[in-house]
Amino acid sequence: MPIKKLTVLALFTTLSLAIYAVESAIPPLVPIPGFKLGLANIISLILLRNTSAKDAFLVLIARILLSALLFGQALSLLYSLAGGILSLLVMALVTKLLHKKMFFLTGALGGLAHNMGQLVIALIVTSTPGVAAYLPFLVLSGILTGLFTGLCGEYAGRYLPKPY
Repeated sequence: MPIKKLTVLALFTTLSLAIYAVESAIPPLVPIPGFKLGLANIISLILLRNTSAKDAFLVLIARILLSALLFGQALSLLYSLAGGILSLLVMALVTKLLHKKMFFLTGALGGLAHNMGQLVIALIVTSTPGVAAYLPFLVLSGILTGLFTGLCGEYAGRYLPKPY
């Protein structure tokens, strides 16, 4: 990997981790377990828009591993990996299908996929079907927060040049 690309991806990883740290310090907006805005996802959207899905994946995995090491617990790593990877896969597919247009839709579907990935892990880990009762709340929150991060990624990505 060229030095410039490695440096740019390291900077995006740092930015993503910093956003995650700030968001983790904010008290929950609603009393739903696991509800977060997912602001670090803005970085994934910017990378999908301005670079490639591979670069977005590398930054996502680095951020998840570092955030679990610095802020989380081992179990939170499972939830973050499941939600993050599924979300990125969906967003990469939608980005390709929509030719890097309508990032609000990309973000909404990514937010929804993230919550569904985490719900599946919760069902597996707890073996409690009652966890599925959160489904309507997770669908709504995933779409709304995804719309917000999608719009942020769209506008920020417009003003950032292609990094390499």
